[in-house]
Amino acid sequence: MNKKILCVDDDANILAGFQRNLRKQFDLTIALGGEQGLAALEADGPFAVVVADMQMPGMNGIQFLTRVEHAAPDTVRVMLTGNADQKTAMDAVNEGHVFRFLTKPCSPEALAATLEAALGQHRLITAERDILERTLNGTTKVLGDILSIMDPVAFGLGQKLRDCMRACAAHLKIAQTWDLELAAMLCQIGYVAIPARVLANYRGHLPLKPEEKDMLARVPRTGSDLLANIPRLEGVSRIVHYQQKNFDGTGFPNDSVKGEEIPLGSRLLRVLADMLALESHGQARGKALAELKTRTGHYDPRMLEIVAACFAVPEGTSEQPHTTVMEVTLQGLCVNHMLVEKIETKDGVMIMGAGTLITPMLLEKLRNFATVVGVREPICVV
Repeated sequence: MNKKILCVDDDANILAGFQRNLRKQFDLTIALGGEQGLAALEADGPFAVVVADMQMPGMNGIQFLTRVEHAAPDTVRVMLTGNADQKTAMDAVNEGHVFRFLTKPCSPEALAATLEAALGQHRLITAERDILERTLNGTTKVLGDILSIMDPVAFGLGQKLRDCMRACAAHLKIAQTWDLELAAMLCQIGYVAIPARVLANYRGHLPLKPEEKDMLARVPRTGSDLLANIPRLEGVSRIVHYQQKNFDGTGFPNDSVKGEEIPLGSRLLRVLADMLALESHGQARGKALAELKTRTGHYDPRMLEIVAACFAVPEGTSEQPHTTVMEVTLQGLCVNHMLVEKIETKDGVMIMGAGTLITPMLLEKLRNFATVVGVREPICVV
């Protein structure tokens, strides 16, 4: 548990007093002025609590604590000042988002009590975030497991899209990628509402009735509606909703959103999904990317460039990296094996497609199929 405290003041004597009076009770770091405070934050952070003097040359306390909030949002901020006017207090609360506001001179006992309260507040903040993150991770894992059981083909494609999205996000130097990766992983979840016969005809490129085409066109909205019910997934839901929207504004949904108004994740998904679709029909990646560039108005040109930079195959190299393919029995199939070829039941019904990464739930599903109808072996994996 983080109990580190940073005290920042431009008066070396005051900092020495902090150390003398508080070092036995707290894990204390001191910094002389705002610049040293920021350096300490970068070198030794994060801190549970930061205490800053208001009147410091160069960078005052409000400016410093505002920088602290941007760098470490969970850090609890405390302001010390010798100028106790109302405007200073209001600015400290509104701009620096301080937890407590103390006036100088402040007794060691009062400061210690404030630091204890601030540490308690930090424990509450981090505990709440931990619970939310575990709940969110658990919920999204369940959704992924459900998708893997009900529609392994969609789940396998989601895995590929997630890996591609991760590579593109790294190319763009995006620090927070969980929402992009999750949207890619679950963008196919709307297919769970499509009847199996309609889905089989669609994937087998068989004729579809007008009402069946309309049903399939609404898949992004179905997935978006499912995800919108989960707190903190509003952004993920919107990415899924606009995943088939063309850059020129045409396509689903039929609204006025177009161009860069479309979420970045949706614009990337639009390119990645179509690239993988062409590859699944036997088209080499280089030719697939070249074809996408001919589809005027479909894609964000910048996203096309990013995908090409991440996945284009240099001339003179193989389209696929060399990997060692293994043939295993169902008993030898393990979690994290990736399928090289589809898996079918003994009577020829496909259970999972090539490229699917085996998860614990998928392994359980295969064992159940083997018990009831049998599974064709050997299974080709990498």
